[in-house]
Amino acid sequence: MDSITHLFLGGAIVAAIAPARDRRAALLAGAALNTLPDLDVLLLAFSDNPVVRMTWHRSASHSWLVLPLVAAILWWFFRSRGGRVARSPVRWWWGMFACLMAHPLFDAFTSYGTQLFWPLPMRPVMWSSLDIIDPLFTLPWLVACVVAWRARSQVVAQRALLAGIALGVAYVGWSLAAKALVERDADQALATMGLGDAPRFSAPATMNTVRWRVIAMTPAGFVEGQRSLRDPNAPMRFVAYPSDTRALADVRGVPAVRRLAWFNHGFEQVQVHGGTLTIVDLRMGRAPDFPFRFDVATRGADGWQAINPPHMPSLFDVDYRPLARALWQRLLRALDHAATGSSGTTPATSASK
Repeated sequence: MDSITHLFLGGAIVAAIAPARDRRAALLAGAALNTLPDLDVLLLAFSDNPVVRMTWHRSASHSWLVLPLVAAILWWFFRSRGGRVARSPVRWWWGMFACLMAHPLFDAFTSYGTQLFWPLPMRPVMWSSLDIIDPLFTLPWLVACVVAWRARSQVVAQRALLAGIALGVAYVGWSLAAKALVERDADQALATMGLGDAPRFSAPATMNTVRWRVIAMTPAGFVEGQRSLRDPNAPMRFVAYPSDTRALADVRGVPAVRRLAWFNHGFEQVQVHGGTLTIVDLRMGRAPDFPFRFDVATRGADGWQAINPPHMPSLFDVDYRPLARALWQRLLRALDHAATGSSGTTPATSASK
């Protein structure tokens, strides 16, 4: 999840558990605690290797095997200093514990993946039912925190916090249901293409859970299809994209290649341009504009040689303006259809290159 969501998510959780008299302090404490796991990016910034920065983010600092110890240390420290935590140690313990554990749990619902059980050698968990930035998921946590801040110890504050948490969790449930509907349609479409057993990956489009994309791996590359839950009866079409699988076989021994394949669960494309081999992460973005790509090897007289990947764009480098404009236009059309009473359905189209 994005940093803003984590602020309000953490604040709502701690404020709902801590004593009502400590409401504002709990909101601030929860915001700080839920931000804490993402501070691993500060340490990773010292690495000049983008593969390291990409694949070690959401590892130790997001582990359910590490965070309980972090919660215990912080709780003991603040309890030993007296004050609010010492007056209500049990409630503050559960607030701090739940806040820290919730951060990686909700992160695991995105497509980036979260190493929930680091240091065990398990691939990142990525249920991929939520986009990293989703305003509708953020909204109930934000409103709950605003109401609780203004109402302080009043009963309405607790009710707002519980309602915000319930709505946030319900939205996650909706996202899983929507994902199941999309994958059911994708299963049928892919089966007719002879790809019924192909590895596949589905994820919502940017900032919503109505439009989805599905990736299925093929021997020659991958296919990508789009699905909108507003047009459930439209046929689902896939567009094929190539991948240099022969070159990938030649560089399997390169450490960065192995690490990326582990991290992205094999949902990757291999491109070769000008003697440079690039690994493209297919889980975020949309064909052919995937933002996360890594130059990992160059071809010389003796074959492929590993290189230190150059700079890779972060989520903050991606230009979201075209996506935001498209979402805004769709919202305006939906409001217009609602006002005029028209259905607003349009024929399905295949993914464009």
